[in-house]
Amino acid sequence: MPNMVSVGISDHKVSVNHDDILITYSLGSCLGVTVYDSQNNIGGLIHCLLPLAKVDPEKARNKPEMFVETGLPLLLKKMFELGARKNNLIIKAAGCGAPLQSAKSMKVGERNFVVFRKILWKNGLLLKGRDIGGTKPRTMLLDMKTGETLIKSQGSEYKI
Repeated sequence: MPNMVSVGISDHKVSVNHDDILITYSLGSCLGVTVYDSQNNIGGLIHCLLPLAKVDPEKARNKPEMFVETGLPLLLKKMFELGARKNNLIIKAAGCGAPLQSAKSMKVGERNFVVFRKILWKNGLLLKGRDIGGTKPRTMLLDMKTGETLIKSQGSEYKI
């Protein structure tokens, strides 16, 4: 039976357990990222709230996962420490939408995705799948047994 491992907002989890399913809920303007090393069965999931740490450097030090700029490098570092290899990584992203009128005016989702893409580019990493933008909330799962990333939203379920 699978072990559901919940990842909250401004949080991340890394796993090497085949029975784990990493899951995060309510991705609106937030960015959810799964990273999976298919050769070494190492996976991670992060749920970032904001793009840049400069808005609150103290929070960035205490909770780096809150920001795409500091959270994604932290997730990658933890995976590499467990033995993940850069050329094996399968990276997928979801969220970055504009679920609320106020989010549309601030474009938090768009900015989250721009910062995410810059980090990938700077590190020579490729995005293999995505479900980005729009107004719908999403739940994102990483199945450690298969390495598949699943999205659940408004009654539908699909792989990215």
